[in-house]
Amino acid sequence: MEHILRSGAVHRLPGRLTAPDPGWTTSADVVVIGSGIAGLTAALRLRDKVEKILVVTKDVLAAGSTQWAQGGIAAALGPGDTPAQHEVDTLVAGAGACDLDAVRVLVEEGPGAVRELIALGTNFDHSADGELSLTREGGHHRDRIAHAGGDATGAEIQRALIAAVDRAPEIEVIQHALAVDLLLAADGGVAGVTLHVIGEGVRDGVGAVRCRAVVLASGGLGQVFTQTTNPAVSTGDGMALALRAGATLRDLEFVQFHPTVMYLGPDSRGQQPLISEAVRGEGAFLVDFEGNRFMQGVHELADLAPRDVVAKAIMRRMIETGHPHMWLDARHLGAEFWERRFPTILATARSHGVDPVTELIPVAPACHYASGGVRTDLWGRSDVAGLYATGEVACSGVHGANRLASNSLLEGLVFSRRIAEVLPTELRGWSDPRPDARTAGLVPGSARRELQEAMTSRVGVLRNATGLAEAAAELDKLAGVAADEVDTESWETTNLLTIGTAMADAAALREETRGSHWRDDFPERDDERFAGHFDVVMHDGEMELVFVPSPATDKL
Repeated sequence: MEHILRSGAVHRLPGRLTAPDPGWTTSADVVVIGSGIAGLTAALRLRDKVEKILVVTKDVLAAGSTQWAQGGIAAALGPGDTPAQHEVDTLVAGAGACDLDAVRVLVEEGPGAVRELIALGTNFDHSADGELSLTREGGHHRDRIAHAGGDATGAEIQRALIAAVDRAPEIEVIQHALAVDLLLAADGGVAGVTLHVIGEGVRDGVGAVRCRAVVLASGGLGQVFTQTTNPAVSTGDGMALALRAGATLRDLEFVQFHPTVMYLGPDSRGQQPLISEAVRGEGAFLVDFEGNRFMQGVHELADLAPRDVVAKAIMRRMIETGHPHMWLDARHLGAEFWERRFPTILATARSHGVDPVTELIPVAPACHYASGGVRTDLWGRSDVAGLYATGEVACSGVHGANRLASNSLLEGLVFSRRIAEVLPTELRGWSDPRPDARTAGLVPGSARRELQEAMTSRVGVLRNATGLAEAAAELDKLAGVAADEVDTESWETTNLLTIGTAMADAAALREETRGSHWRDDFPERDDERFAGHFDVVMHDGEMELVFVPSPATDKL
């Protein structure tokens, strides 16, 4: 039975973003928002099934999170491996909060989807005998991570997808475009979307795209924190846009903090260098300042335990010792191995003054991935007619409380293919947008720093009731300040505030520790009270949280 819990934090969030009236219009059958693996896969799979597709991206086509994926893509492709084994590892990592049916779709359709990616032209690494080179990462009991360019898997996948889009004249692309809000029809379904384009000629400034369906593939929310592995474009725009339009967000409290992000000092802000889990998969290990391998005895997989386990162990040791980071020791891998297997990470570390061949790498957890997002069914449908979601912006149910390493690229690939199967058969008719009665508003872009500080210090890796209440109060204060100017910085900051508020509320209500959600005042998992999901809905700026019980899926 669902339990409705009304948020006590912020009641003054905008029901829509303040924006100028559209100065230009265009139309497309389907608008895809986002240009990573999820968005471009959806567009490519749809191109022969609908008349016109428009891909919208905030920066250039290659600027999203996909290109930053170092480790690879997971699928049961190796000798002796099976989808059933991949399923078990995924469910265990998800700490009981995965959707079993969604996980089965992921692991069973994954191998075929990866083979299709290879056929598209993606150059994965191969062994000397010509077999696909597979490695292991945290939480996996088999070598099942396919990689490219050593540690440049995302960049190679992005290259292959962009090349395929360039060969597809049916797909139009608008770059440097921020999706502002959905245009809704009289029945509450999709009628279009407003964009702000930094361009030249007729498509400059705010415009309206009339469409019959929108596929959200806009990525995550990492910029809500001061340090993240996410690029600058990851400001939660798609999640916030969907929430304002009536879609449900699920599991926002489950934010994965990658355990081994290179520590650049206490004043470093924005996107931080990731030291891929694959480095530990090849034999690197964590040590404290005394050289102790502190992951030994913490978990059966030690340094290759699921990410939430490793991140918590690092944080505990940091708190115990008073040090701002721990160390990753990969010196024994040697120069030749580093240069062949991890050339990108090696160059990045050296650019920051650390040579992993001869030195320990300073690491600390930082925001990496949002396991929650727009709640979808097994075919990517949201609960707004005509609105689909895929990739990190979505909550398909495959990640639960903690994403298994290298399942993210696979999720975008698999569920975008599924959206392309059903969307053409259920495409809505053309609809006129209804008058928008939602209350417009905007907070100033200058509030972003204070917002990020509040989220990082109180809604970050380690949470408790006092800190979450303080965060709610600070977010409430920020929501009460109106922006003097309408600009991209204010739109993004308002989106971050919207998603940050929902995350803080869900984290406060989940009085347990599960997966990536760590409450030091409720240190144990509590299936009796909290096996299930917190869903967030918004009614013209006012949030409502609903707890939906469901059995723990790692105990079935």
